[in-house]
This record gives sequence, structure tokens and C-alpha cells, in this order.
Amino acid sequence: MSPLDVLLWVAVPYAVAAVFVVGHVWRYRYDQFGWTTRSSQLYESRWLRLGSPLFHVGILMVIGGHVVGILVPRPWLEAVGVDEHAYHLVATVAGTFAAVLTVAGLVILVLRRRLSGAVFRVTTRTDKLLYVVLGAAIGFGTLATVQHQVLGAGYDYRGSISPWVRSLLTFQPDPSLMADVPLAFRVHVLCGMALFALWPFTRLVHVFSAPLGYLTRPYVVYRRRATTAPGRAPRRGWEPPTAP
Repeated sequence: MSPLDVLLWVAVPYAVAAVFVVGHVWRYRYDQFGWTTRSSQLYESRWLRLGSPLFHVGILMVIGGHVVGILVPRPWLEAVGVDEHAYHLVATVAGTFAAVLTVAGLVILVLRRRLSGAVFRVTTRTDKLLYVVLGAAIGFGTLATVQHQVLGAGYDYRGSISPWVRSLLTFQPDPSLMADVPLAFRVHVLCGMALFALWPFTRLVHVFSAPLGYLTRPYVVYRRRATTAPGRAPRRGWEPPTAP
């Protein structure tokens, strides 16, 4: 195990985690007005209506697959009847489908930002950097899936990458687990860490501002100023306004 292994698979992950947490706290305290998606729907909506659902559905599937594949140990899945063959089949089929959705959505969104003059003018340098890193993470993840899981014999990342991530979470890092990981997977992991380091300083902060209050808030009641038609009783909840 070389010093470079310790740097890449121990020091960098913990540094990224610190930047991720501290960066979000700083951003929320000192830049709340910038805590936004910087929506560009006003400038162009036709391509956005196509690319945004594709990307968001695909990326949610990708995140779900990563959570199950990395954080859930193999014995737990086997205990509920999911053996290696079933897991590999579902992960390959669902992962390929999610990759197609995500890549298609991202390509549409990137082309929209570049080809629409109004959208391109409101695209910041941070947005451009985010798209590059996000595209690299998705691209290398897709490459690893196709190269090893679809066209190859299959790589058991649950025996290397997954235990490595869990060793970081339990503060018992074991960089040796990443020694024999294929290059595409390792680059994918590094791009993912770069994405997490950039996260607090980009539009991705909107992930932590999902409008869950919309699900429970009361209906907004609108009142009109028009008078009720002659001979007709006012409808309930539509009392005419009165002067104070």
C-alpha cells in the first residue's frame, strides 16, 4: 500500500466530507439568497420539459442503486432471498436503464444551455464546472457498468468498493480494498468525490430544500371583488371584502 493509496482513499474522502458539511453550513449562513436552483425555465421551457424529468428520474434511480449496492451488506440481501445472481441481474438491467435516462437527460440539458442564447447567458462558471464534473462522474460510471457488467464477466464491487465506503463511515479506513479495483470504477469514485466537494458551492444545494411543506399546507383561498349576481346567495367562503 503506497502513500498515494492512503492519500486517495483515506485523506481525500475525509477532506471531501469536511468540505461538504462545512460548506453547506457556511452557504446557508452567509448566502441564503443564493441558495437556489437558479431556474432558467423562464428563458426556455420546451427542452427543459423533456430533459429535466429524464435526468431527475434517472439520477434518483442511480442514487437508489448506489445506496443498496454500497451501504447494504451482501449477507443482509441474502437473508431476504436476494442471491448474487438475482442481484447482478437486477443491478445490470436497472443500472443500464437508469444510465440511459440520466445520460439522455444530461445531454439534452447541456445542449439546451449551449444552444439557447438566453439560457447560455445566465449560465455561470460554476454551472459549467458542475456540468463537467457531473458528466465525468456519470460517464465513467456508465463506462464501468457497460465494460464490466454488461459486456464483461462482471465485477464484484460489493467485495471491494462497498466495504471500503463502509470502513470510512465507521472510521476504520482500509485503502487496501481499492488496490485491485478496475480503473473505470476508481475514476468514477474520484469524480464522485469531486462532485461532493463542489456540491455546497453550486445549484445542487437545492436538493436539501425540497418543498415538502407543499404536501401539508392548507389550500390558498382566493377572494374576488365582484359582487354576487342579483337574487343569488353568496357562496360559502366567498364573502365580499368590507372596509375596515
